Amino acid sequence: MSNYNKSDHLLLLIQTLSKSEKRNFKLYASRIKRNKCAKFMKLFEIMSKINSYDEKKILKNAPISKMQLSNVKANLYKQILISLKLQHTEENHDIQIREYLDFAKILYNKGLYIQSLKLLGKAKVIARCYEHNTILLELVEFEKMIESQHITRSLYSRSGELSAESKELIERIQCNNALSSLSLELYGLYLKVGYVRNEKDKIFIETYFRTNLPKFDIDKLSFYEKLFLYQAQVWYHYIRQDFIMCYRSSYKWVELFQNHTKEKKIAPVSYLKGYHYLLDTLFYLNHYSKFTNVLKKFEKEVKNGEILINGNTRILIFMYTYTNRINKHYMEGSFSEGVKKVIPSLFMDFKKISNRLDSHYIMVLYYKIACLYFGSGDHEKAILYLSKIMENKKKNLRQDLQCIARLLHLIACYESGLDENMDQKIQSAYRFFIQMDDWYIVQKKIIYFFKNLGNVYPHQIKGQFKKLRDKLIKYYDHPYEKRTFLYLDIISWLNSKIENKSVEVIIKEKFIKTNPQK
Repeated sequence: MSNYNKSDHLLLLIQTLSKSEKRNFKLYASRIKRNKCAKFMKLFEIMSKINSYDEKKILKNAPISKMQLSNVKANLYKQILISLKLQHTEENHDIQIREYLDFAKILYNKGLYIQSLKLLGKAKVIARCYEHNTILLELVEFEKMIESQHITRSLYSRSGELSAESKELIERIQCNNALSSLSLELYGLYLKVGYVRNEKDKIFIETYFRTNLPKFDIDKLSFYEKLFLYQAQVWYHYIRQDFIMCYRSSYKWVELFQNHTKEKKIAPVSYLKGYHYLLDTLFYLNHYSKFTNVLKKFEKEVKNGEILINGNTRILIFMYTYTNRINKHYMEGSFSEGVKKVIPSLFMDFKKISNRLDSHYIMVLYYKIACLYFGSGDHEKAILYLSKIMENKKKNLRQDLQCIARLLHLIACYESGLDENMDQKIQSAYRFFIQMDDWYIVQKKIIYFFKNLGNVYPHQIKGQFKKLRDKLIKYYDHPYEKRTFLYLDIISWLNSKIENKSVEVIIKEKFIKTNPQK
């Protein structure tokens, strides 16, 4: 499951084309007879049949010289994009609006002002309907320019109406922009650092949220303003580990789409993200019955085609389906069943989209897979996927996940007997925690435990596990230290060593106690 080499953008674009898109491109390109034998068409045929970029193979099979290749590739890339734009204009209302605006400008330049205004009117209807306020403002400004510079026989009051409309749009865009920027900044902070680590982090995030949240009346907010508000609230509560409040905001996020079914097709990525964070918070709250009900609804909507499938949504559906299926097995303690039921299909589907997954998604996926293997007792497979996370060179991405992966790596190495270089591994983990400024009580106690384990006699080991468990359990509900337990069920592992049971049995027994009807 290695990441894809993204060295050639043209090949990647061609690989994402569906059969209908390829067919449509050929029809579009061959509308001009001479294009049938054009060099860019020959290049398209060759690149459609290869899986990895091979310049020598392309030059050997195409009537293109090495000097021409760069220009032919650029032309082909442009022609494919034009074809896709023409094919998907009706699905993308902003493209449709832009097209009307382009036509209106052409008519205006020809002096056909009335016709230009009519097209602007059509574009404004669509823009209002789908809340494309930024484009709508551009349409209004163009309309104002025509009305102010030319006699169009419009009503005298039209200038006042346009000025009022422009002012209202500017205010709405400012509110929308403030909420969307806040949401984006909070999400960026989460991707970089993860959960709050100390009082300093907590004060920073609370101050940032409070000072950047604009004043609003919830009843007057538009669909997208509410969406950005709920998103910002989710990231804020998520970073603070307030999962009850996070659940409430993510529930409102999903409910917003379910009350505006039209927007499901327009903004499917946002709808999917809302579903994922609703499931994620239920997982952290350990609310199994609600979690399974929401997961069933999510998978049913995907299966019934209620969610638009495109390049973006296909990736998110893959990620959210598999991470939450794995989470369900975590909650049940059914790790071995998860390995059998989830992993084979996960790998098959991964191959289809691996070239479009970013580092963040891949790291999350590797960690989920590693935990599933660890819980099932296959520690060597767990080590394999944890090593992939540790080898990631993007140290500023998900620092929390990279740190926790190193702790689980130490545990998996100990369990598998691959502990011949344990001191070196402990030292490496220690240095990484210091480097990432993530050296807190729980991490310290786990690292020191492994560091001193070599000095303990075999008959004393169980006692040492008990001591570590008693020390760590005090921090299980600590506002900052508890974040380690969100990623790693270290208490269940310690109980497994104390009781001479597998991790799977320990978690399964705990699940049955809290869900006796299951």
